[in-house]
Amino acid sequence: MMDSLLSQKNKSTLPLEYSTEEGDLRIVGFWIFLAAELVLFGTLFGTYLVLQSHTAGGPNAHDLFEIGPVMAETIVLLVSSFTCGLSTMELRRHNNKGLIGWLIITILLGLVFVGLEANEFYTYAAHEGATLSTSAFLSGFFILLGTHGCHVSLGIVWIIGILLQLRKRGITPVTARKAFMVGLYWHFLDVVWIFIFTAVYLTGWVI
Repeated sequence: MMDSLLSQKNKSTLPLEYSTEEGDLRIVGFWIFLAAELVLFGTLFGTYLVLQSHTAGGPNAHDLFEIGPVMAETIVLLVSSFTCGLSTMELRRHNNKGLIGWLIITILLGLVFVGLEANEFYTYAAHEGATLSTSAFLSGFFILLGTHGCHVSLGIVWIIGILLQLRKRGITPVTARKAFMVGLYWHFLDVVWIFIFTAVYLTGWVI
């Protein structure tokens, strides 16, 4: 009887997304998925760094990268990570309205980031003649950043789907788990961007 009471007490003190065995297992599975994503991006980073000097006579990183647009993208994405963190705080408080509000702001910032990155790619192609087929360096660059941008776009769609469920069902163990997992996903993408900023842009300005 005592063990049963202690077990129930422990469950009641857990965050809502961990309150069921299914929630536990799905979150563990999601961490494994993020580990696989880490391998994917690690491979893309390695490929880019190997190909960085293979410009085939075309523009190199120093010719292309401008600090203004890159810093704007970085600030927007990092702020979106902050707002996503605030949404998790509202989730812990079981404040559905606050959770939805911060997730909407995160979506808007994500859309701004995707727009800035699309404009960056367009500028390189239209004004510098830098495309995916120009050189091995640019192939590595566009594939790495394009993959990250596609993940951000997927995250936006995912958050929209969760918002619809939160409006319909409110905060339940299932919607809490989904909101928590998309938060992990979004923070992961922000961490990847920090590595992109360092390995791609920062080294491009220095070299």
